[in-house]
Amino acid sequence: MAVGFEVDAGVAIITLNRPEAKNAVDRETAEAVGAAVERINADPDIRVAVLTGAGGTFCAGMDLKAFLRGEVVRMPGTGFAGMAQAKLAKPFIAAVEGYALAGGCELALACDMVVAAESAKFGLSEVKRGLVANAGGLVRLPRQIPIKIATEMVLIGDMMPAATLAAHGLVNRVVPTGEALATAIEMACKIAANGPLAVAVSRRVLSESLEWPVDELFERQNVLTAPVFASADAKEGAAAFAEKRAPVWRGE
Repeated sequence: MAVGFEVDAGVAIITLNRPEAKNAVDRETAEAVGAAVERINADPDIRVAVLTGAGGTFCAGMDLKAFLRGEVVRMPGTGFAGMAQAKLAKPFIAAVEGYALAGGCELALACDMVVAAESAKFGLSEVKRGLVANAGGLVRLPRQIPIKIATEMVLIGDMMPAATLAAHGLVNRVVPTGEALATAIEMACKIAANGPLAVAVSRRVLSESLEWPVDELFERQNVLTAPVFASADAKEGAAAFAEKRAPVWRGE
């Protein structure tokens, strides 16, 4: 099975499972990840998703042998691995051990947050193979780290350690080797325990407001956030706090 999928306590875990190929993406993997993303988007009981890789490696990118065989690893509408261009309706956390290279790095860029082992290495190595990082590297990276660091990663193509990229804001947590998944799941569970409507709207504003005119920031924000304050969840959150109990969210 090229991709593992499990759900526990509102957290879905997608595991790239081709360790013999450093979890490089072939057609089967792309189709399976795409199907997992669709399920996560559609299932209201899934609050957060974690993307990781088996065998001590996150993902080495596109399987070049599959590429030479003519396999399609870019899915219609959702891009590389069925995820790079997909509309992700829930928060995604990348749990990175080992290498996150080329398309693998771009999958991490597509996630909302990144947890990386201290031994993890990231790189957009496409130029070394005469290719370009058009699964998100060229357009997402300069929006997530300083442009000169992004330029170095894209044009030189060398790997960078997790600690360096954490210093530039690309990685949220650097943890001991072997603990990336556990830490990502811990973070995901904290998100899943929060109000689903509040999380969804907050995430939307964080993303969309980057393109809003400065003089319209609060006006546009208020259109999206006002319904949250009038929601049943907002009342439940206040009541749960007053009654010193865990809230029971309805997502409305």
